[in-house]
Amino acid sequence: MDDVPIRDESIRLGQFLKLAGLIDSGADAKAVIADGQVSVNGDVDLRRGRQLHPGDEVSIAGQSARVVSEFAEPTGDGPR
Repeated sequence: MDDVPIRDESIRLGQFLKLAGLIDSGADAKAVIADGQVSVNGDVDLRRGRQLHPGDEVSIAGQSARVVSEFAEPTGDGPR
């Protein structure tokens, strides 16, 4: 699963799909969401305008991405 940073507190589902590289265009987002191919936190979501927040996980066609804050605190896993 890829972590995809966002600048604001939230992002719409359709925008996130494109930002994460899970789809190619906004038109693709509309189609895959309407077809029930997208799940958020394990549940199918049909709302293109759904607000996602850091920690939310989005999946489509076996690919997944997690919303993270661009300004997230370091996890402590990196070099010291």
